[in-house]
Amino acid sequence: MPASALHSRAHGKAAIAGVGYTSFSRNAPESVLELALTAVDAALADCGLPADAVDGILSYHLGDSVPVTTVARTLGLPRLRYHNEFYGGGSQCASILWDAAQAIESGLAETVVIYRALKGRSGKRMGQISHGSADGLEEQFVTPYGNRGPVNTFALTAQRWLHERQLGEDALASVAIAQRSHALNNERAMFREPLDTAQYFSAPMIASPLRRLDCCLETDGACALVITSTARARQLSRPPVRIHSAVRGGGPGGSYWDKAESLDNVFSHFIADELFRSSGMGVADIDLAYLYDAYTFLIPAQLEDFGFCRPGESIDFINSGETRVAGSLPVNSNGGMLSEGYVHGMNNIVEATLQLRGTEGARQLRKASTALCTGFGGRYGSAALLTADG
Repeated sequence: MPASALHSRAHGKAAIAGVGYTSFSRNAPESVLELALTAVDAALADCGLPADAVDGILSYHLGDSVPVTTVARTLGLPRLRYHNEFYGGGSQCASILWDAAQAIESGLAETVVIYRALKGRSGKRMGQISHGSADGLEEQFVTPYGNRGPVNTFALTAQRWLHERQLGEDALASVAIAQRSHALNNERAMFREPLDTAQYFSAPMIASPLRRLDCCLETDGACALVITSTARARQLSRPPVRIHSAVRGGGPGGSYWDKAESLDNVFSHFIADELFRSSGMGVADIDLAYLYDAYTFLIPAQLEDFGFCRPGESIDFINSGETRVAGSLPVNSNGGMLSEGYVHGMNNIVEATLQLRGTEGARQLRKASTALCTGFGGRYGSAALLTADG
């Protein structure tokens, strides 16, 4: 499955005008619908638009959310000209921005809301599995070997990735510690306590080499974005963040590892070149990175695939402080899904938008003009480039 570019010559004609989010927790008393509505209402309030300005709505899910038509009906939208929902988790979080941008550019809608809402801890959890043909006929052959659920599958990839680079488990510890350092001053983060090596290795092993602290959080929460034309966004309350370009695609077999040619390559290996080709940008143009971190090994893997460092040098790059706040490429300044919360990547998009606006006060990073945002789904995923306006 080759990478498919979702781009046009008219980069940046659509922009993120508003962002909203709920608190992130493990036991939200609200329903998934209530979480979605709270985040959407917050995003609309953020940019000063009423609900009746919305005529498009998008979402993505794994059967763990509420339909876009239900959200639209509950919001009482007077007209809905465009709606869609994608089956998929984090693989969709970056490229769905361009789906919204295309709808606006083509005249299908003027203002599109994107939301992701789930009760990933107290509701439907990703680690839960059921039996039967509804899961897919081929899965009956892997279930007896324990290869069910994301962590079991991706542990094999992490193991191979480390082996190919002759790295030990301490390599992943450095990633978890770096991510936690970014969450310490983030009031949205679920984990705000400092993390050291001893604490990392005291965490139980889930599926070798992934310990509990190598795995993203299970979270109840929601995030939402308001997308409109850049020209219109400039007239609203917040500095617009333009959607420059995006790519969605992957390698042979897509998300199914039994069809993969190798275990150690993830989605970024297949789409990085296409992202830079279609966007007209390069590594030197990127100031901030929001890399999908469902598991620790994905951060160094993406750093290498996108060319921020050479193969085999990503752990040294992280250990040298280059991904921290004062480094050359701050990565996941919110703490990512390992420490802030897991809203299938949408919370990373929210943080990228806030930082590119330049309005984060004490948490504001240095002035930045371009952020890379990614979405992971095994060997299939997406990436988008967001740019500050002006």
